[in-house]
Amino acid sequence: MLGEAAIFELGLMIIALAIGASVAGYFNKSDIPMFIILGIILGPFGIGRLCGFHVGNTLAAYKFIKTGAELGIIFLLFFMGMSFSLKKMRQHRGKMMVVGGMDLLNFAPGILVGYLFFQDIMVAFLMGGIVYISSSAVISKSLMDLGWESTPEADQLLEGLVFEDLVIVVYLSVISTVLLGKGVNLVSIAINVGIAMAFVTILVMVVYMKPELFDRMLQTNSSEIFVLRAVGFIGVMAGVALLLGLSEAVAAFFVGIAFGGTRHLAKLQQHLYSFRYLFGGIFFFWIGMNTDPMLFRGIVAILIIAVIASGLYKFFTAYYGAKFFDFDRASSTRVGVGMITRGEFSLIIAALSAEAVGRYAIPEITEIIPAFAVSYVLVMSILGTFLMQHVSRSS
Repeated sequence: MLGEAAIFELGLMIIALAIGASVAGYFNKSDIPMFIILGIILGPFGIGRLCGFHVGNTLAAYKFIKTGAELGIIFLLFFMGMSFSLKKMRQHRGKMMVVGGMDLLNFAPGILVGYLFFQDIMVAFLMGGIVYISSSAVISKSLMDLGWESTPEADQLLEGLVFEDLVIVVYLSVISTVLLGKGVNLVSIAINVGIAMAFVTILVMVVYMKPELFDRMLQTNSSEIFVLRAVGFIGVMAGVALLLGLSEAVAAFFVGIAFGGTRHLAKLQQHLYSFRYLFGGIFFFWIGMNTDPMLFRGIVAILIIAVIASGLYKFFTAYYGAKFFDFDRASSTRVGVGMITRGEFSLIIAALSAEAVGRYAIPEITEIIPAFAVSYVLVMSILGTFLMQHVSRSS
């Protein structure tokens, strides 16, 4: 049994998430920053500093929230994988490579700023990933809220996001290998990435060669049994990935690609969305709960430079990527501002950094990088959604 105190803490967290989502919805903003802020306020570095109580105070509640956060990563990446269309990717691969190649330049601002302030290659590499990856979840939601989902700009944005997501999956395989103590040499990294690629290759081959296996596994007239089978399979595959030394998030992404190629896609999205939203909310809350806002004071200069440099860099690479395909100035501007928002992937990098072991368990990685990622995401998610709304009103 969890105990009365733990149940109260978990109930308080979920009520806070519900209120935060309502407030964000009222102002037509992303709920990710709100969930992070609530985690900071209700965590040990918020009310915990003022009194003897905070959410996650009991060991049982803390373990539940941490496990829920891991499930949040799994469902976030699973849904991202389901949104991929391998057929469409093959048809548009030439365009994606051009847009994505230009977008890869967005690693540069984070790497340069990180190395300038810390003179550490690993810190610079982590900051590069944090500022590189746009938020697929927030941008996709903004496209729907603004009525852009059927526009050429939306297609350009989504193709850029697809390329980024593929890059970041490989990136996550690399940093999880290094930060979690599996080795820093090129052989270890190559093996880890190779296992990841073999994993997805096998799943995709099974989907194309034996799609009836997945269909048969999920085929049932009972919604309850359907959910149990789907969630169970996702959990088992994520666990197998961990046993192989892979990130559970990477595995969930690959499983999402596999399920996305079946005729159960719409049913999976309908029945599992609540899992994604609940555990995704817990993940963002957990990030906030483990972030000491006092660390923000020491990264103000880094944050300002990173926001300006990476925001402008992202805008111009996306803008000229759109111009390359003959978009007019207004449409290119919408694509440019649309890519500014950062979110869930940057926070996954922060979570991995906080768990670093061995030679990388240093304050610059376990404390400064997560604090930077949280503050950066808060600023860029608010700035990005505001600019998209402003450009939409100006159109």
